[in-house]
Amino acid sequence: MNVALWIVQSLLAAAFGMAGAMKLAIPYEALVEQMSWAAHVPAAGVKFIGLVEVLGALGLVLPSALRIKPGLTPLAAAGLVCTMVAAAGLHISIGEASMIAPNLVLGSLAALVAWGRHRRVPIQAR
Repeated sequence: MNVALWIVQSLLAAAFGMAGAMKLAIPYEALVEQMSWAAHVPAAGVKFIGLVEVLGALGLVLPSALRIKPGLTPLAAAGLVCTMVAAAGLHISIGEASMIAPNLVLGSLAALVAWGRHRRVPIQAR
């Protein structure tokens, strides 16, 4: 289970890290052309979402890998679950219900990490 959680944590960190970095690096106007949902969120909101995703990605891996405050890993995962719930809600509210599959998959995997690192296989601090 520990190995499975590390794999899921790493994949989620890569996915959220890349998605967040893209939202931070690409100008808002270009993001609106690439992602229709971005037109329904202010530019600062999209940048904030990107920051949350990058910080969540770091929180999925660094505290556990360094074994410094590893209890932050399940909290980061829970925060990303909330982010995916909000993203699914946005997609539904703007008529893009067919676009929520990635939110459900990523949110479910983040929930698995939150549960696994909090209850099943917590990482011990140094």
